Amino acid sequence: MKIGVLTSSRADYGIYFPLLEQIKKDNFFKLEIIAFGTHLSKNHGYTLVDIERDGYQCIHTISSLISNDDEQSIASSYGLTVLKFAEFWENHKYDLVFCLGDRFEMSAAVQAGIPFGVKFAHIHGGETTLGAIDNTYRHQITLASYFHFTATDIFTTKVNNLIDSFENVFTIGSLSLTDIKEFIPIERKEFYNKFSIPEDDFVLVTFHPETMALKSNIHYANEMKEALALISEKIFVIVTMPNADTQGSVYREVIEKLKKENSERILLIENFGKLNYFSAMHYSKILLGNTSSGILEAASFSKYVVNVGDRQKGRAQSNNVLNCEFEKNAIFDTVNEAISKSEFIGENIYFKENAAGNIIETIKMFL
Repeated sequence: MKIGVLTSSRADYGIYFPLLEQIKKDNFFKLEIIAFGTHLSKNHGYTLVDIERDGYQCIHTISSLISNDDEQSIASSYGLTVLKFAEFWENHKYDLVFCLGDRFEMSAAVQAGIPFGVKFAHIHGGETTLGAIDNTYRHQITLASYFHFTATDIFTTKVNNLIDSFENVFTIGSLSLTDIKEFIPIERKEFYNKFSIPEDDFVLVTFHPETMALKSNIHYANEMKEALALISEKIFVIVTMPNADTQGSVYREVIEKLKKENSERILLIENFGKLNYFSAMHYSKILLGNTSSGILEAASFSKYVVNVGDRQKGRAQSNNVLNCEFEKNAIFDTVNEAISKSEFIGENIYFKENAAGNIIETIKMFL
């Protein structure tokens, strides 16, 4: 069976990884990677190198992102991605193509495949993020897909309602947590030395723009900056940089300015990669920001998360998440509350055993 996998960013590639490893070892499948989006952007770490390092026999690359991230540039990148993929789908045929999540470029690649009858399998559909325009892209991908692999029963019900059908919708948990029980972090001293982290506690931070509140992002970015400056006086701060969202550069510029002003207390990371990122989660005191990894994965590392603003609003949460508004004092106070807590000992609602294996078994059964 010929399988294509659409990957447009470091984030989705890290989630896919357990599935890709199992497909790669299974002679039933012929696997081809289709890399595009920020994987080919030097401003976002050129993470195509990480994919190539993992030893796939076939990697297609499609460049379609415009460097700017204002509304017109994002819309133009969407259109260019559709055009590039129209040619790609014309010349490349698959039995099944995996797509994941809610990125605008992922939506464009999928929409281009509709006239060609491409059979898509969507992972992480049915979720709700009211503070991000990705919510719309995610549902567009769902409507264009044949298989649906959701993270919880709540999201399965949402997909059932969206497609007006109960067929080909499967609850498999969060794919990125497939091997979490066997995960072994990089040895502590090696990890700290690798990234020049002081031998101290740290907060792991990731902020993205609220793409449903474009007029507020400059204000939010500055509130973030002032909050992180206060937090860095108390605990070391590691910031992973934003993806290519609308107005993502607003946050990048503010974060880079913050680093210049607080060079000894803040570390910026463009691209950790999954092993390093999971190790960072393991060693962190808490997580802070508005990224999905805090919602989906942090509970499996026994970490509390300070989730800021509305970007993740509507997404189901485990009991490790503390929500606060996008305001410096609220962020600072909630971080102090999270730091004061001991390790989180509750369940992660996104975890199910053998998510990747269950996807493979389902495909073999139904195709």
